[in-house]
Amino acid sequence: MAASSSGSSIPAPEAVQVLVSLLADESTIVREASMASLKDVAALNPLLVLDCCSAVSKGGRRRFGNMAGLFQVMAFGVSALDKQHVDASFMAKLAKIATAEMISSKELNADWQRAASALLVSIGSHLPDLMVEEIFVHLSGSSSALPAMIQILADFASSDAPQFVPRLKAVLSRVLPILGNVKDAHRPVFANAFKCWCQATWQFNTEYQPHSTLDEDVMSFLNSAFELLLRVWAASRDLKVRISTVEALGQMVGLITRAQLKAALPRLVPTILELYKKDQDIAFVATRSLHNLLNVSLLSESGPPMLDFEELTVILSTLLPVVCITNDNKEHSKFSVGLKTYNEVQHCFLTVGTVYPEDLFVFLLNKCRLKEEPLTFGALCVLKHLLPRLSESWHSKMPLLVDVVKLLLDEQSLGVRKALSELIVVMASHCYLVGPSGELFVEYLVRHCALPDQEKKNLETSKEMSRSSSSYYPFAYRRFEVKIGTVSSAELRSICSKGLLLLTITIPEMEHILWPFLLKMIIPWAYTGAVATVCRCISELCRHRSSNSSMMLTECRARSDIPSPEELFARLVVLLHNPLAKEQLPTQILTVLYYLAPIFPKNIGLFWQDEIPKMKAYVSDAEDLKQDPSCQETWDDMIINFLAESLDVMQDADWVISLGNCFAEQFELYLSDDEHSALLHRCLGMLLQKVDDRVYVRDKIDLVYKKANIAVPTNRLGLAKAMGLVAASHLDTVLEKLKEIRDTAGQSFFQRFLSLFSDKARVEDSDDIHAALALMYGYAARYAPSTVIEARIDALVGTNMLSQLLHVRHPIAKQAVITAIDLLGRAVINAAETGASFPLKRRDQLLDYILTLMGHDDDDGFTDSSFELLRTQALALSACTTLVSVEPKLTMETRNYVMKATLGFFALPNEPSEVVNPLIDNLITLLCTILLTSGEDGRSRAEQLLQISRQIDQYVSSSVDYQRKRGCLAVHEMLVKFRMLCASGHIKHADRNLHANISNLPTVFVLPSRDGLALGERVIVYLPRCADTNSEVRKLSAQILDLFFSISLSLPRGNSSSGLDVELSYRSLSSLEDVIAILRSDASIDQSEVFKRVVSSVCTLLTRDELVAALHGCTTAICDKIKQSAEGSIQAVIEFVMKRGNELNEFDISRTTQSLLSAVAHVTAKYLRQEILSAISVLAENTSSKIVFNEVLATAGRDIVTKDISRLRGGWPMQDAFYAFSQHAVLSFLFLEHVLSVLKQAPILRNTSEKGDNSSHNIASRVEDDILQAAIFALTAFFRGGGKIGKKSVEKNYASVLAALTLQLGTCHGLASSGQSEPLRALLIAFQAFCECVGDLEMGKILARDGEHSNNEKWVSLIGDIAASIFIKRPKEIPAICLILSKSLDQHLRFQREAAAAALSEFIRYSDGFDSLLEQMAEALCRHVSDESATVRRFCLKGLVQIPSIHINQYTAQVLGVILALLEDLDESVQLTAASCVLMVLESSSNEAVEPILLILSVRLRNLQVSTNSKMRASAFAAFGALSTFAVGANREPFLEQVHATVPRLVLHLHDDDIGVRQACRNTMKQIASFLDVEGIFALFNIHYFSSDHRSDYEDFVRELTRHFSQHLAPRIDTYIGAAIQAFDAPWPIIQANAIYFSSSLLSQTDDQRILALYYSQIFGILVGKMSQSADASVRATCSSALGMLLKSPNSLMWRCARLDRGDSSRRGS
Repeated sequence: MAASSSGSSIPAPEAVQVLVSLLADESTIVREASMASLKDVAALNPLLVLDCCSAVSKGGRRRFGNMAGLFQVMAFGVSALDKQHVDASFMAKLAKIATAEMISSKELNADWQRAASALLVSIGSHLPDLMVEEIFVHLSGSSSALPAMIQILADFASSDAPQFVPRLKAVLSRVLPILGNVKDAHRPVFANAFKCWCQATWQFNTEYQPHSTLDEDVMSFLNSAFELLLRVWAASRDLKVRISTVEALGQMVGLITRAQLKAALPRLVPTILELYKKDQDIAFVATRSLHNLLNVSLLSESGPPMLDFEELTVILSTLLPVVCITNDNKEHSKFSVGLKTYNEVQHCFLTVGTVYPEDLFVFLLNKCRLKEEPLTFGALCVLKHLLPRLSESWHSKMPLLVDVVKLLLDEQSLGVRKALSELIVVMASHCYLVGPSGELFVEYLVRHCALPDQEKKNLETSKEMSRSSSSYYPFAYRRFEVKIGTVSSAELRSICSKGLLLLTITIPEMEHILWPFLLKMIIPWAYTGAVATVCRCISELCRHRSSNSSMMLTECRARSDIPSPEELFARLVVLLHNPLAKEQLPTQILTVLYYLAPIFPKNIGLFWQDEIPKMKAYVSDAEDLKQDPSCQETWDDMIINFLAESLDVMQDADWVISLGNCFAEQFELYLSDDEHSALLHRCLGMLLQKVDDRVYVRDKIDLVYKKANIAVPTNRLGLAKAMGLVAASHLDTVLEKLKEIRDTAGQSFFQRFLSLFSDKARVEDSDDIHAALALMYGYAARYAPSTVIEARIDALVGTNMLSQLLHVRHPIAKQAVITAIDLLGRAVINAAETGASFPLKRRDQLLDYILTLMGHDDDDGFTDSSFELLRTQALALSACTTLVSVEPKLTMETRNYVMKATLGFFALPNEPSEVVNPLIDNLITLLCTILLTSGEDGRSRAEQLLQISRQIDQYVSSSVDYQRKRGCLAVHEMLVKFRMLCASGHIKHADRNLHANISNLPTVFVLPSRDGLALGERVIVYLPRCADTNSEVRKLSAQILDLFFSISLSLPRGNSSSGLDVELSYRSLSSLEDVIAILRSDASIDQSEVFKRVVSSVCTLLTRDELVAALHGCTTAICDKIKQSAEGSIQAVIEFVMKRGNELNEFDISRTTQSLLSAVAHVTAKYLRQEILSAISVLAENTSSKIVFNEVLATAGRDIVTKDISRLRGGWPMQDAFYAFSQHAVLSFLFLEHVLSVLKQAPILRNTSEKGDNSSHNIASRVEDDILQAAIFALTAFFRGGGKIGKKSVEKNYASVLAALTLQLGTCHGLASSGQSEPLRALLIAFQAFCECVGDLEMGKILARDGEHSNNEKWVSLIGDIAASIFIKRPKEIPAICLILSKSLDQHLRFQREAAAAALSEFIRYSDGFDSLLEQMAEALCRHVSDESATVRRFCLKGLVQIPSIHINQYTAQVLGVILALLEDLDESVQLTAASCVLMVLESSSNEAVEPILLILSVRLRNLQVSTNSKMRASAFAAFGALSTFAVGANREPFLEQVHATVPRLVLHLHDDDIGVRQACRNTMKQIASFLDVEGIFALFNIHYFSSDHRSDYEDFVRELTRHFSQHLAPRIDTYIGAAIQAFDAPWPIIQANAIYFSSSLLSQTDDQRILALYYSQIFGILVGKMSQSADASVRATCSSALGMLLKSPNSLMWRCARLDRGDSSRRGS
């Protein structure tokens, strides 16, 4: 050691060596701390730090694990040296250390190597020559560290150009001789160095010496290096070498001589170009170097361009594909690099174009002519970029450009087409599009506006770039293919569409080219996708030329290649098909037709002026149309009507024939477009309807059938509708054609049978033919005149064709056949309506066909939502309805078969509504029709009606509006039909013999009985609908009830209707009919009043048995999914009970209560539950309350046992029932009395702990009697929901209720401690409800905040808060409560004693003014501080310390004695309570009471300050601070010693792991500060870092505090240090770290030599030991900081001049 460890001398070298060793610690925070300390020390004594670092570094990386950190410290130390203190020899030594380490490894660019380089650069900032010379020593070809040395010189040049450039000559003179021997692996480093040196030279010449020039030697060296790099390194096989060399050469070209550069160009240019064979990053480097080269060689001010254009062609040929590559990656991960490269390439071309504009133009055109994709694409991009910039130079060459663009119009590459399209737009903006070539280019844009989203495969696949045969072409041997594959067809289409619109709108010169040429672009199939854009452009042109409409017509007629008006109209009308087409196609077409009206027949213009705006308005809102499922059908009909009316307006037969020919010719345009093809069929069919020429019509329908693709349903339907439209005028012609088709398809059945064993395609073909044929027959029948179809239908049904149609398999084909049968039936009905009625032969067979085609089996469900299946079923039901409606009558077997197959369809969902809604409507009609023909008498029909109605009930009660309406409508329609049958007295459609038999029977045998209608059951189903939210449903349901009762009154009476007052019933029925009349008239009346009148009428109309049945079945009605309906059901039940409750017996009451409770359980909405519970209350009030209460409590008990009542949806219904009873004026007192009587029963618990039993709380998980648990919940509900009535009952027994609840906490807390928390939660809820009941909102907030906590502290805190609330609100209740609780301390069960103690400990604080009671409570508490239960002891102590302050003085000595004894209790929780109680007692204690035990109490508190329990430590520290206020007089000096013994512990725990301990220590420090007598210490406590929790702030505070201690408490420093040293072994690492920092800070602040001699070496040794032995990183880091602090101590300055002994250094390094 250089200095002793006694006196003022500090072992600085050892300390610094330890800090240096910590640089290799495994912990990051330790390394950072040691480095920070070393940097602080280096600022004061950089040489010592450098000595220690150099000593450690001798072993190198093998012995020291963090050479990077070591060199960083050394670099900082060197930088910290003053110029006058720089020792050249020492710097040389350090430089040798760094270089020695670097030459010992062959690694490049490692962390430690970069740090060593930084060290050498730092040395160079002081002694550049020394550093350079040291580097020069290792600049030999054989040195392995040669690259590292060169890298250092590069870094030095980059960081300090002014000092490097003057030494460039020396550097080059050393480097050049070894360049020839540099290995390929090291050449990138050298090349990078040359780049940095050249950049530094440029910077030096530009910023520091703008007019200086390099001397001849430097130029010579650079020329030599340039030649070597160019001739040798640039030809290396190593790609990295070539890249770095080219980058360096790109910087050197500006420094070498012009002559050398010119001579080097033939080699340099190919070298750079060679790099373009690689990836994009390399291309950027090469292009940047090439740009520098072109700028120097072409734009030099010192002479003409060094390169002729012929020499530049190779460069330009290489750069063109680079445009392709960079463009290909612009939108991907290398966006920035690609964009930079693209810009550099364009700059290169612009540089060349500035010098050789015409040559570059010709060059680019020639590359385009080669049609090699990358070259063409690049050339087009460059032309687009340079055309605006070089337009003056290139203007005379424009015809050549136009010819080249024409040549490229057939290119298939999407990228080339995109570039070409953009170039065309640029050319147009410069007015280069003229004449036929202009039209050609416009057509090119139109063609690409029509590109589909998915291009054809041959257009998606990019071509491989063509390879040139030139030896100078750098891409000849590329290892990868250049592809332009990122341009999508959508992107190209968008570019062309925008470009075409741009030409139309912004360039007036283009108008004469676009008009009328764009009309030609509408017809071709290939341009279909561009029609919207073309139409928009035409509209813009017409709008500009609207004043010259005659000129427009003349221009159109002047050109023979422009389509005729008929062709345009035929094309555009069909293209109108899709109302939701992209780019607003229908609107654009209609707009064009509007503007083009002058070219059509004269009469049509006025019609279109009126009609076209209407059609445009219909398609104007696409979002609206999307919501309408029938918009397509509606729009197609509008188009057909538009066409028909247009044809009528024209009144030109020749024009119509011409238009028909155009329609026929344009079938070829829609071969792959079935939607448009179908519309074209219909258009032609409508046109043929207007033609009288039969031969023309037959010819065209032959064509229509031939062109129709009947395999496609859409096309097939269009064909059928077309045939139907033609049949309206030419029925026989159409039927002849259909017969021809049918005869041709006659063999298909046999082929179909054979196809089962052969080809599935033949089955599909047969299906298509039969489906098409069926549809054509159907639509022909639909559109044909009714007077001529009977014979034709009979002939058709009489053939075998229909049975053949039954075998179709495909769903669409089935739909077609079903539709055809339905159309046939409708044709029969239509004929009957016109007076030409006739029976449909084989009707039952047709029904069987339909049900078979419907594809429904017995095992299938009715909820299949498949669109096609639903559509098939909907069509089938419609057809069934149609066939059932015609003659002859259905047989019973057929009727049952149809019903079985159809009733289940009521379960179908609403979506797709366009299919389901018609299906349900048809089903209702079918059911009504079946009801009309079902049964042989009234009873059977009543049974049938009841059966169907019950199956519809689920829809009548549905939550979905349309389903309720659907169900009610079905029932209403059936009842109307049923009443009609009942009123007639016989079966309407019965045959004569049956009618004769029935007419001879009494009506009792013909009509059903009243009991057969099940009115009670039916009424309770439809009554809720009378309160429905839907007005239609309300009307229907009221009419249903009216129908039921009107029918029942007309029927014979059953047994249950005996005693019925008929006159009263008819008055009620009349009242009901009045209500219905009001509903029908939609009069503005209160709906609730209407419903009341309905209920009143129904209540009177029901018999007793029907009333009981209705009440028993009320659950479903009350649980109705519609709020108003459910409420109405409840009102009805209340009305029934109030008016006729006296008719119910006990069984009826019990059963009705159960039904209502069941409804409560199923209903989740609170308001509905309250209504149901009101009904239960009405039932209890008007019948037997005891029966109702028993049912409610029994149900509640079952729920508690079998359900998790806390998670029931909508809450527990029984609780709501309890609320309802508590709020009832009559039932409230009765119910409370009933619940309290249940609660009086003592709970029977398993494994309860008796008095004297020391076992832990082990209470059973549940009370055996479930009713008791239900009673707790009932009491909770009573408190919470009793309102004024319930509150009045509770107020009378406030103390008893509160005491009972408080004592119950013992039971529930015991259950919670054994894992059963639910009873505790329930009781706490009861407590909260009690508070709400008595109006104590504060107590309610307390329970809401802490009610769920089950631990002791929260529980007791809860009781305390409740007691405080009671004291504030109801002080008069305190004595009675306390008296009950005091007596409860003697309870047998331990948990009850604990509950009583806990409650009493809180209530006692509010016993002021009740002296005798207080004395009794204090005596009871003192008696139980020795209870075997620690919980009882704790709470009794808490109760004693919470005696009101006005009385505590007379109990202080007694209480302090208890506390002193319990501070040593064996139970830690009791100790903690005693420690916390000290604070409470001391607040009101007198000196006389505390003085006798002051010292012993302080000692016991100090013992608890090292407890492992953080709360204990916090309480002990806080209590010690409070105890300090009693240290006065004779006790001050003895207590002062206790203070000084506690101060170190306080300082250490100011940064305890526990925040509570921290705060307690801060408060105590403030309290005992007056004992310390330290000036300024109070100001220190007000600084922010005293209250901060950050480690750095704590250390700042400790340093400031120890400074005060050193100034004012010097005699105590040794005591403090000794106490801190004892804490070095504390169980908490953070406290160890605090002790280390505190003791080190004291040592750094003190100047007491005795203390330094006594502790310095000891602490230093401990710190060193902690460094190597402590497993905690924070301890090691703190030790590091502490050592740095000791070394920075102002009391010792000798070490700042200290150096590491040579011998010591040698030992450390050995």
